[in-house]
Amino acid sequence: MSLTKEESILEVRNLRTSFFTDEGEVKAVDGVDFSIEKGKTLGIVGESGSGKSITSLSILRLLQEPVGRIKEGEVIFKGEDLLKKSKKQMMAIRGNNISMIFQEPMTSLNPTLTCGEQIAESIRIHQKLNKKKAWEKSVEMLKLVGIPSPEKRAKQYPFELSGGMRQRVMIAISLACNPELLIADEPTTALDVTIQAQILELIKKLQEDMGTSLMIITHDLGVVAEMCDKVAVMYCGKVVEYADVKTVFTDPKHPYTIGLLNSVPKHDEDVEGDLAIITGSVPSPFNLPSGCSFAPRCPSAKEICHATLPELAETSDGDKVRCWIYTDQWEKEGEAVSRHE
Repeated sequence: MSLTKEESILEVRNLRTSFFTDEGEVKAVDGVDFSIEKGKTLGIVGESGSGKSITSLSILRLLQEPVGRIKEGEVIFKGEDLLKKSKKQMMAIRGNNISMIFQEPMTSLNPTLTCGEQIAESIRIHQKLNKKKAWEKSVEMLKLVGIPSPEKRAKQYPFELSGGMRQRVMIAISLACNPELLIADEPTTALDVTIQAQILELIKKLQEDMGTSLMIITHDLGVVAEMCDKVAVMYCGKVVEYADVKTVFTDPKHPYTIGLLNSVPKHDEDVEGDLAIITGSVPSPFNLPSGCSFAPRCPSAKEICHATLPELAETSDGDKVRCWIYTDQWEKEGEAVSRHE
């Protein structure tokens, strides 16, 4: 099925993923909706534990069942629901049509295989090339991702490479079969600042050259500003704001998004005293508050926020936000409080 540039290559609809433990059910992803257009980049941002990585593992069906299980929803990739695919069909899609760069390459790469063998393995499985051709392609991929002396590096094991080199190997593996969608989960977390910039620039260039759609998971708002076209802000398993990247930085709507942006130091501003912080802490997934999960930390929260969860609703400018402030009920709540006082 061919896609025009405006069409979505991936649509996630009402995705709900839970983990079942001795202490009870953890709703790690709770009704998530977003889409990614062909050739575009979506950033998934939020604090640790917000459900970002579990969303990506759910899309690829990489959860450890029966502890982790997708309970509901649709993951539409090029018009077909991945949640209805068999395990064999998903194995053919992973690494071929959809690839993933994992957070920590040292634990994602196989320590017993050379870097070249690990790239070649994916090529042999999905592109049906013989050993010689697959090896040649793996060396080409190492050269493509900017690794010097690729013939030599292909014969080395992961422990013989630096962190930045290992991440480049991971990128080479993920792009070896020209995937249509690349998911990058915190791709620069363990790297120093200089190497981070190089890796992000590399991903961006390869994406432009290959026309790949990108979903990048991060807690770094600088990465979002640099890489993304649209942003989904997550909190406690839910998307609380979904908007164009420029809008998120110039006109953020959800109090959580505003708090995240205010807590980032600005290099062009002199700040006296402490940086702004979001008060309180993320609630326990075993004991989420009723209503809006962010209400206990929100400076604007009213009674309705603590009682009832708002929908992810479209605002007048076409973006989406899960907050009572942007609804008619907010004004009614204010009137009710005034009468009570």
